Amino acid sequence: MDLNSAFFAVTIFAVLLTGVSKSGFGGGLGVMSVPLMSLFVPPPFAAAVLMPILLVMDILVVYRYRKNWSRPVLLSLLPGASIGLTLGATFFHAMDADTVRLAIGCLALVFVAQFLLGQRRSGTTHRPWRGTSTILGAISGLASYIAHAGGPPVKGYLLSQNLDKTNFVGTNTMFFFALNATKTVAYGAFGSMTVESLQISLLVAPALFIGIFVGMRLHDLVDQQVFIRIVYGFLALTGAKLLSDSVPALLG
Repeated sequence: MDLNSAFFAVTIFAVLLTGVSKSGFGGGLGVMSVPLMSLFVPPPFAAAVLMPILLVMDILVVYRYRKNWSRPVLLSLLPGASIGLTLGATFFHAMDADTVRLAIGCLALVFVAQFLLGQRRSGTTHRPWRGTSTILGAISGLASYIAHAGGPPVKGYLLSQNLDKTNFVGTNTMFFFALNATKTVAYGAFGSMTVESLQISLLVAPALFIGIFVGMRLHDLVDQQVFIRIVYGFLALTGAKLLSDSVPALLG
């Protein structure tokens, strides 16, 4: 595959953006990475390049937040996530990724709307009913495998748990480390990652360390209330991006 300097510049930017948002604010902007890279390469190849980078990011961020995460919240999400990953692997070739993106984008904007309405009415958020974690975990696992868009359901749930900013990022990271480790094995088994994609991953890997460092510094500087608004802002951008990607594709 003939790759030019513009592709590498965009890929490095995508890795930096993902590293900052993942390590500082629990992710969100990483959903823009594959669409940006897909301006130059097919989406499956872009996803394959990012897969090992995401896993390394998760390992580093897990180490940073290893003492700051909610075990009960994580355990409540994992059973549903396992179901979602299984469904994603089973129906990967039969399901339309754009339909999944559309559904997840709408869900993300619903979470944002609920937050804005809650702020306007009472200044508080409402805890979800008990089965919500299983349902949202399953949606996240399915969307993550099919369309690399598993962030909004879990972030919406974590925000409803009123975790402090450090436990929010730690729990989110632990969850996606489990998902990405499973997906990496599956992608490797199904031949999605190639020698060429791994070579490119290695070339752009230094950018992930810079992104993670900047994200952690920003995390330490931002207070709790500002952090919550930033995460909801990322969630709104994610939802808008997923809709902008999926709606034209489905209508066309």
